[in-house]
Amino acid sequence: MSGQEPPIPSVWARPRRGRAQPGLSRDQIVSAAVELLDAEGVEALSMRRLGTALGAGAASLYRHVAGKDELIELVVDRFYGELAVPDPADGAHWRDAITACARDLRAAALRHPWVVAVHGQAGLSQLGPNLARFSEGVLAVFEAAGFDLEEADRAMSVVLPFVIGMVSSEAAWLSVVRRGGMDEKAAADRLWAVTQEAMRDHPRLLAVYAGQRGTDSGRVVDAYFDYGLDRLLDGLAARLPADPAQSTGPAEPAEPAERAEPARPGGCAD
Repeated sequence: MSGQEPPIPSVWARPRRGRAQPGLSRDQIVSAAVELLDAEGVEALSMRRLGTALGAGAASLYRHVAGKDELIELVVDRFYGELAVPDPADGAHWRDAITACARDLRAAALRHPWVVAVHGQAGLSQLGPNLARFSEGVLAVFEAAGFDLEEADRAMSVVLPFVIGMVSSEAAWLSVVRRGGMDEKAAADRLWAVTQEAMRDHPRLLAVYAGQRGTDSGRVVDAYFDYGLDRLLDGLAARLPADPAQSTGPAEPAEPAERAEPARPGGCAD
């Protein structure tokens, strides 16, 4: 044995490979991967398929990306590059700033629902420049509100996974709707008889679903999202010192979120 430590398996832990080739770059590869994921989902992503889309052999791609695992790290970081980075210097109350971040993250995840499936496979995603920049901004907002840095980090580690978790059920519902070639209302109407049968021994769940029937499913899920986020922020607010140096008093109640993407019907137990 040589005694040499094995390399860290992350695109962020090694220098870029080889020289840049005319007409092909890492950024171009990542852009093509995002387009493929948006169009066809995670199942379609492979180095061979990506090479075909780029008109290049898989071997050419490997000069820039060691494999699919590194590619996933890169597309996840590209995803975070779409988000606005919060800045406490903007003067917004910390709750308003974190609410805006959470809604921005949710909207981006619904534009790119594949991110929910690959987020946990993204290796050392925290080392990516875009996620690091976004996380630094979130930490700065919490710190300016009066949290110490350790608690700010813990607060961030609660809020961001909440958003991804909520989006996972929304994305799953949208996937069902799209695969069936229906709009949401038609899908919900067709599923009602199935839901009644499946929930016949669960009267509380049936009552919840019955109460939501015929309502705008997007508004229903927006309300669930806002409720959960508000309760999280209430709990974090209770952890603040009595007179945090840079917190300016209670925030105004957030306006209900609106988003262009449709959402699934049903409650948190779907």
